[in-house]
Amino acid sequence: MTTLLLAIIYISFVSLGLPDALLGSAWPTMHGELNVPVSYAGGISLIIAIGTVISSLQSDRLTKWLGAGKVTAFSVAMTALAIYGFSVSSAYWQLCLWAIPYGLGAGSVDASLNNYVALHYASRHMSWLHCMWGLGASIGPYIMGAALTGGMRWNMGYSIIAVLQMILTLVLLLSLPLWKKRTVQTEDGVPVKPLKLTEIVKIPGAKEVMLAFFCYCALEQTAILWGSSYLVMHRGMNEETAASLASLFLMGLTLGRGLNGFLTYKLGDTDLIRLGQGVIAAGILIMLLPLDETASFLGLMLCGLGCAPIYPCIIHSTPDHFGPENSQAIIGVQMASAYVGICCMPPVFGLIATHISASLLPGYLAAILVLMVVMCERLNRKAG
Repeated sequence: MTTLLLAIIYISFVSLGLPDALLGSAWPTMHGELNVPVSYAGGISLIIAIGTVISSLQSDRLTKWLGAGKVTAFSVAMTALAIYGFSVSSAYWQLCLWAIPYGLGAGSVDASLNNYVALHYASRHMSWLHCMWGLGASIGPYIMGAALTGGMRWNMGYSIIAVLQMILTLVLLLSLPLWKKRTVQTEDGVPVKPLKLTEIVKIPGAKEVMLAFFCYCALEQTAILWGSSYLVMHRGMNEETAASLASLFLMGLTLGRGLNGFLTYKLGDTDLIRLGQGVIAAGILIMLLPLDETASFLGLMLCGLGCAPIYPCIIHSTPDHFGPENSQAIIGVQMASAYVGICCMPPVFGLIATHISASLLPGYLAAILVLMVVMCERLNRKAG
């Protein structure tokens, strides 16, 4: 039964990745049909991110109340409904409205499912599961592209993903008896109550892990968003070549997580995090050196490869650092911190690139990396 549930969780991670890149792939078509500026995609993304932060912070309360299985099924059902709402929308305000349940569902399922895997499965599965998410995130745009090239509107791409999410919801509902509902108790046998945010940040190491997650996701998303622009504006590549080569970061990230699963047989989470940070540093150094343009995109790929173990290993080590009774609360604030980093730091570099120079990307990534390393090492000392 444990193996069957693990297979369902793997399918869930693939399915959860499917809608994540849909908006970006469809927006060039969508904004014209909706008669809104290109920049309006940022409004939808912001609403989704705010909803994700809110639901991530509530994941501890929800999971202690309902259990991970029910939270996952309910959250996927909510995202399926939201994606269906996208598919029948014909105005921008409707997309903004459906973005609310999309974000609320995404945050809850992310935090709850990650914590469940951290508590019940080996570190290798955490890495491979996030590799499966990357696979899903790659398939989503392909489905949208197939719909558009097949003469259908963007709504059909969302419809297909909505149907797949609805099927996953049904599978999750049928699998509920397989999920272990973990009731964490004190030594006196009293169930542990959900923690408030003010209580969470007082736990030794909590602020450090929040900042570490903020930095990781800020670095990852800045590299993804601005890697291509860096190659064009600083290295002088043509736009088509730069767009293709910038995808090497994501390739390195996905392949690295597959490889990381095997490395967990020999190395622990802390060692893998340090190894990943070292590889990122090597990639940034290559980008900083006065070498040709080939070195720049190889540096980006190394940065992606180095990012691979950090996210899954920080999550998997959370129960060991903070105890099973606090892990859901900590993972919830980690997810919230991640989305704050995603929302804040890439736009900050956008201002730097616009008003100063895109050539500062490696230095910007290096500054974030240094803060991440400091926070991770402080976490190791405080939380053990």
